[in-house]
Amino acid sequence: MMMPFKRQALVEFEDTEFSKKCVTFASNEPVYIAGQQAFFNYSTSKRITRPANTEDPSGGNKVLLLSIQNPLYPITVPTRLNVIRNDNDSWDYSKPYLSRRDRGKGRQRQAILGDHPSSYRYDGYGNHGPLLPLPNRYRMGSRDTPELVSYPLPQTSSSYIHGGPPIGSVAMVSGLHQEKMNCSRVFNLFCLYGNIEKVKFMKTIPGTALVEMGDEYAVERAVTHLNNVKVFGKRLNVCVSKQHSVVPSQIFELEDGTSSYKDFAMSKNNRFTSAGQASKNIIQPPSCVLHYYNVPLCMEESIFQKLCEDHQVPKFIKYKVFDAKPSSKTLSGLLEWETKTEAVEALTVLNHYQIRVPNGSNPYTLKLCFSTSSHL
Repeated sequence: MMMPFKRQALVEFEDTEFSKKCVTFASNEPVYIAGQQAFFNYSTSKRITRPANTEDPSGGNKVLLLSIQNPLYPITVPTRLNVIRNDNDSWDYSKPYLSRRDRGKGRQRQAILGDHPSSYRYDGYGNHGPLLPLPNRYRMGSRDTPELVSYPLPQTSSSYIHGGPPIGSVAMVSGLHQEKMNCSRVFNLFCLYGNIEKVKFMKTIPGTALVEMGDEYAVERAVTHLNNVKVFGKRLNVCVSKQHSVVPSQIFELEDGTSSYKDFAMSKNNRFTSAGQASKNIIQPPSCVLHYYNVPLCMEESIFQKLCEDHQVPKFIKYKVFDAKPSSKTLSGLLEWETKTEAVEALTVLNHYQIRVPNGSNPYTLKLCFSTSSHL
């Protein structure tokens, strides 16, 4: 019985001895059919059964045979299929942005904010880069949402300027404090430089985590700005991982009781999921001044101080609130710490903290990022 589109067939012999002879012979002497080597092995089927009514499309067998060749990871049941790219061999219909292009011997996933132009020029963080198109997934369908976004990338990227080999979309982060760092806090820090898909701490290497980001340019931005940054007394080492994606395997419990793996693909706290959001993000290196926004109108300096005290992070030394418009429902402003390290630790812990207001229906999500101001 031929299996259409699978390049396979089932052959039923009269006796088991005949099938053994066939498999033994093919394993010792290669068999070629129409110039292609054929492979023979035993089937799990005991008999070849013909559908009851071959003319009726609904009368066919409802069982699919999946033959997976050269698997990248062990396949077990039950499990979740890990599709890392959309091409002729695999496709994840829930993630159309996984499309990749062939570049030399490797493959590279499509950038969330579009492919990087080879003629890209950048004169510093104050100037905007070229207009980059958004893939379909991040076009929200609104007429008010532009399909192009002016988005700056770091000047230090030699691979962009000189046409070097493309990097991957997974970053490896070592030097993480084992008691104070978890998946959510890694997300709080890395989300400033691109969307976060998954975070997984490695069981075999304590204090090390893999961070799968939305595209390779987000990884390079994270490496550029977060490598060698000191957090909780330990210096981070951020580099590009050889992994194509983060696989949820060997999940264990971290020191604080949280899971070593977390999926952030659908998180509302990702800041680059639309053209409007992406255009508001100013890529900045860590500094001692944080910009805060999306806090309730009742938020005061004393509440911020209490927040730092409750979460055991250093207190800020200066506080500034921006004048809000009469129609505004939230406040924004600046917080300055004595050192850059203290500001990084505060952002890592307090970013995306849920602020609840008495008699309020929904909490406010505190948003933090590094400011363009060096001092208040």
